[in-house]
Amino acid sequence: MIRTILAIIVKEFQQFKRDPKMFGIILIAPVVQLIFLGYAATLDLKFIRLAIFDQDNSRQSRELVKELEAGEIFIVEKYLSSYSELEENMQSGRILVSVVIPDDYEKKLLRRETANLQLIVNGSDGNAASIATGYLSKFLSMYSQKYTIHLFEESGMRPPPIGTIIAEPRVWFNPLLVTRVYMVPSIVGLLLSIITLILTALAIVKEKEIGTYEQIIVTPIKPYQLILGKLIPFIILAYAAALIGLAAMWIVFGIPVKGSFSFLLISSFFYILSTLGLGLFVSTISKTQQQAMMIAIFAVLLPMVYLSGFAFPLDNAPLFVQIVSYFIPLTYFFVVIRGVILQGNGFIELWDEALIMLLMGVLILLASAIRFRKKLD
Repeated sequence: MIRTILAIIVKEFQQFKRDPKMFGIILIAPVVQLIFLGYAATLDLKFIRLAIFDQDNSRQSRELVKELEAGEIFIVEKYLSSYSELEENMQSGRILVSVVIPDDYEKKLLRRETANLQLIVNGSDGNAASIATGYLSKFLSMYSQKYTIHLFEESGMRPPPIGTIIAEPRVWFNPLLVTRVYMVPSIVGLLLSIITLILTALAIVKEKEIGTYEQIIVTPIKPYQLILGKLIPFIILAYAAALIGLAAMWIVFGIPVKGSFSFLLISSFFYILSTLGLGLFVSTISKTQQQAMMIAIFAVLLPMVYLSGFAFPLDNAPLFVQIVSYFIPLTYFFVVIRGVILQGNGFIELWDEALIMLLMGVLILLASAIRFRKKLD
């Protein structure tokens, strides 16, 4: 029995050896994708392009613009002279925020009244608009406090002591709040899904296309031996790709595995059971590699990615989407991989997610294996 399984495993690796492109897809492509996606998958704003419409054109308004330009994040692209020019620049998409300073700005400040500014934000990208508005609001709040203190100093008075409540944040796990730190571990999990799901489906369907599938059926090889011989090589290659991806994550992005590395490897195996089972299932309903690729990507992989919390928090999703996510193994794997890599967690904190992945993996693989066996019979 073991000798038969080993013979099938050796045959699979020999097929990989005859196809150098396959090794490139499995071992090199994940690293390249991790690096490109890691740099691309960020929601942070390094700078905010502003347009200034200064209707007041006073010393105080110029002082405000000067303070804006002094920072590293705000870049004043244009100085506008009319609302029509403002509308034209906002519609072109070149400007994220336009700051309108009204013509009574300085007068109100000199009369110790509240001076209102108008912020016109391009809301096409809701995330960028929200971040930009937050940055500008914080800047204006600090500028207002600074101006108030300056007025008291000019009049020779001390600012009156006022009791305030101040919250001092201490950010754990991602101190600089960099989106990339949150996204890159998930990309490693995504690449693991692609390798095990798509390549499993393609490898078995390829046997049908080249005619060796029928030859295997007429041999005395038992179905479970064929299934194990087919799947074990992909488990080995998946671990190789995962280790390379984790190494690239550490070297390129400086994100080490803070938690239990052994628990991460064990949990990865539990998750791989699910993707191997799904790949096996896709192979039973596909006749060509092109068909298997389309089904694996559009019917299985993309829904898993969209509904598993890869880029969008599930807490904000509709109730129906949250319920569906409970039946997707990738949802739990993202929790595990982020918890182990970023938060330093291990078995004690994440044993329930690992158990769910194990149960789901066994059920999916068992159901797919039964269907595959029926196809052989």
